Amino acid sequence: MLAAIGVASVEELFRDIPAAVRFEGRLDLEPALSEPELVRHLEELAAKNIDTTKELSFLGAGIYDHYVPAVVDAVLSRGEFLTAYTPYQPELSQGVLQAIFEYQTAICELTGMDVSNASGYDGTTVAADACLVARDVTGRSKVVLAETLNPQVRQV
Repeated sequence: MLAAIGVASVEELFRDIPAAVRFEGRLDLEPALSEPELVRHLEELAAKNIDTTKELSFLGAGIYDHYVPAVVDAVLSRGEFLTAYTPYQPELSQGVLQAIFEYQTAICELTGMDVSNASGYDGTTVAADACLVARDVTGRSKVVLAETLNPQVRQV
């Protein structure tokens, strides 16, 4: 492995680290585990954690139980959905535009809303857009944000 990274010895590998801060001696490590043993060990450690499937969490900021329907992975794996940008050449991307139209129509029918957007770049951008729409629709200059809103989103 030393040859693969282009050094002749372990000493050469660590020569840039001052001797005063190098660990001398052997590390007191447990014997190596096979992959199945390691997976079992990590699962046992993880089982000691408290998670939101068993306990209620008030952490907010995105730290809560999420449910993502299985169909999401199937849809997102399609090439035409690998970007959030709306295509600007309809003659080249009619299928994508049709899919976006169908999605927006379905969302409006399900929610009773007059309009729906399907091209949000990320959660922060969508939150900013929602604030602007709320301002424009209500004529007010302030919006109310939930305390549980992710702090990074709140900064925008």
